[in-house]
Amino acid sequence: MPNIFQELPDNLAVEHFETITTGENVRIERIVSNENTTPEGEWYDQSQREWVIVLEGSGSIEFEEGRSVTLNKGDHLLIEKQERHRVTRTDPNTIWLAVHYD
Repeated sequence: MPNIFQELPDNLAVEHFETITTGENVRIERIVSNENTTPEGEWYDQSQREWVIVLEGSGSIEFEEGRSVTLNKGDHLLIEKQERHRVTRTDPNTIWLAVHYD
């Protein structure tokens, strides 16, 4: 049985996105961050909603309108589609679970 906390990527210089499963209009992925941030001036602008929970570590997300949210282990957040956002901070070995859906 797979374990979300095992088989972490060796190269953590960049964020790793791993699709766990997909279905009609839904994608579930594990994201592993190691003090990674979205490059300055870049924004995620997604065509689906994203529900995200921090399973290990912590991270901060900034929204284009100026709001900033820090998520600690167990905290979760719904990001609406087309809501431009970026990751501004993560702890070493932060593990997120993200569900993208319509």
